[in-house]
Amino acid sequence: MSTPLRVLLVEDSADDAALIVRHLQHGGYDVAFERVDSREGMSRAIERQSWDLVICDYSMPHFSGTEALKLVRERGSDAPFIFVSGTIGEETAVSALKLGAQDYVMKGNLTRLLPAVERELREAEERRERARLQQRLKQLERFEAIGKLAGGIAHDFNNVIGAVLGWAELGHSETSAYPGFQERFQKIRAEAQRAAGLTSQLLAFARRQVLQPRRLSLNDSIRGMTSLLESAVGTAIEFTPVLAPNLRVIRADPTQIDQILMNLCLNSRDAMPHGGRLVIQTQDAEIGEAFCKTHPDAVAGEYVLLTVSDTGAGMDKETLDHIFEPFFTTKELGKGTGLGLATVYGIVKQHEGFIHVDTEPGRGTAFHLYFPASNGEIEKRDSRPVSNISRGTETILVADDNEGLRDIAQEFLGACGYTVVPAENGEEAVRLFSENTRVALVILDVSMPMLSGPETYRRMCEIRPGLPVIFTTGHTAESPLLNLSLQAGAVLLEKPYAPQELSRIVRRSLDFKPRSS
Repeated sequence: MSTPLRVLLVEDSADDAALIVRHLQHGGYDVAFERVDSREGMSRAIERQSWDLVICDYSMPHFSGTEALKLVRERGSDAPFIFVSGTIGEETAVSALKLGAQDYVMKGNLTRLLPAVERELREAEERRERARLQQRLKQLERFEAIGKLAGGIAHDFNNVIGAVLGWAELGHSETSAYPGFQERFQKIRAEAQRAAGLTSQLLAFARRQVLQPRRLSLNDSIRGMTSLLESAVGTAIEFTPVLAPNLRVIRADPTQIDQILMNLCLNSRDAMPHGGRLVIQTQDAEIGEAFCKTHPDAVAGEYVLLTVSDTGAGMDKETLDHIFEPFFTTKELGKGTGLGLATVYGIVKQHEGFIHVDTEPGRGTAFHLYFPASNGEIEKRDSRPVSNISRGTETILVADDNEGLRDIAQEFLGACGYTVVPAENGEEAVRLFSENTRVALVILDVSMPMLSGPETYRRMCEIRPGLPVIFTTGHTAESPLLNLSLQAGAVLLEKPYAPQELSRIVRRSLDFKPRSS
């Protein structure tokens, strides 16, 4: 089978051009060519399309080969450039190579043409591949920098939102006799929850979202979301799940998987305003070293592949380079936050997976999400009903460097009957704990000045082993001490949290505290 080859021939002799084309055809190439012999003709040819190869006569009556070479490079083309001439000398040839030509061939010895073409096409592809990899690596580095900034902002903002949400909850519960006031508190609470959703998306992009992973099947997640997804994309779009039988399990946070499915489907819906087809497909996949060479963020291994594809507008290369950046959007002002795909990217990366996107303007888009395969039985979601506010009389130590969150915890837990001992940092928490033998539970912020939450807890356990603890955090923290505590049964509560949620977790932790032997 012939190899397609687009050749721009810069040659004033039609016979010589035909001879060159025949040589290429005999070498197994299906040649599509255009012959030009002037600067104007060459400019138009370069504007009309891209070329795989430029073969140029060095000496022509009205247009020199060096002018042609300069024009090609000025227009940004990286196509291999080969001189074919009957007059070029060795010294001139060396000068041409210094100007950026890849090779030269004498017209009297065209046997060198095919080997030169094959070599230069191969090397051009290698150069383009290196450029693609370097661009991808720069993009990943940019994502890392943006992620650190976004994560830091979201973490600090979560503390503020937590305080607003907490006071709104308390105000709402205390103004039942005043419907007007209660409605205002309800609106404040709703806006705080909306802001919390935005910070949650930022944290997801920054890979600092608090995950609660379990072994699950992507097929089950898709089946559970099908009705909601069909409703979200509308009746004008044909929604088709294609689920592989006997699919391997993955270890993932089911809520985050649901968010991925919803975000990708809504993105596809917006790309098909006049209807189309949306396909969600699953399959097992094994990634090898060859794939990793062309995908810098991929790691060889066994994966479960989730593909969400549509027949929508597709994207050009410039848009594709930015789609996972926070706040980047092609939608009209007010039609999107620009966080949907950024959230998807962060969730997949936090689950140690990677994403590959196939798209082309006018030909739709396919998002390929690779999640590391796991082993073991599927773990069902906790579907127990939420209980009402829980109360008690125990003493609880609350350590958080955010004054608003300390005040909320102290007031709400105090209203539930508990005695609350507040501390603004880890060192103060250890001192107060050592002075108060009645403390039955500690609530510790993971990130505090002087001593972190996990280090604070370690010192407390030196005084009293087996102490019940709840860690609170605005983002996930990579801490060996925290991980050890969680493995031993500690509870992690994600900020911002509602006071009612805090009361339930406090009661549960107190009721299930380990007993001394």
